Amino acid sequence: MTGKASAPGAGKGLALPQVPKIAVYLVGFIPAVWLFSAGIMDRLGADPMRVLEQELGEWALRFLVATLAITPLRQLFNINLLRYRRAIGLLSFYYAALHLTTYLVLDQGLDLAAIAADIVKRPYITIGMATFAILVPLAVTSNNASIRRMGGQAWARLHRLVYAAAIGAVLHYILVVKSWPPEPLVYAAIVALLLGYRLVRSMVKKAAPRRRPA
Repeated sequence: MTGKASAPGAGKGLALPQVPKIAVYLVGFIPAVWLFSAGIMDRLGADPMRVLEQELGEWALRFLVATLAITPLRQLFNINLLRYRRAIGLLSFYYAALHLTTYLVLDQGLDLAAIAADIVKRPYITIGMATFAILVPLAVTSNNASIRRMGGQAWARLHRLVYAAAIGAVLHYILVVKSWPPEPLVYAAIVALLLGYRLVRSMVKKAAPRRRPA
């Protein structure tokens, strides 16, 4: 769930303490554990299902934004977090899966007719489902075996779909709240900035004259 495979030497950057990747997962799941625990103890307010569903979705978006920010951080500020990008991307998928499961099981009670009607009638549900569908193949192929099997270029092309997933996640969030509070707009601005940076950098690289070998 990146946008390209990591090439040899791509990990150079500011030296940071090496944190085991398992620690990223353990820390990353703390919000989910707290939310479900608070829900069990009836500490999520008057509408706990809605709070749980929304908070899980927001954490999915936060981890998705963090995934997109890793490359600019390395290129602009020499901060190297590439070795954690896969873990952070997978955390985004796991939170999205928990968000979806909460909707399907706790909100709709696995009522397939009601779920199908929601997908057709409610644009934010349609966009949310489409976004999750994009994340599934990215999560399934977020491993070295998939890179070897698909080839680096094909794998990188597939994982560029993370950009579409980020746009879909932001649109889903904005439509869910049904108003214009600052938080979803801040996320939208951050995603636009991160994707705009990639677009500009790509255009500059294409426009730059190639050096001929001496």
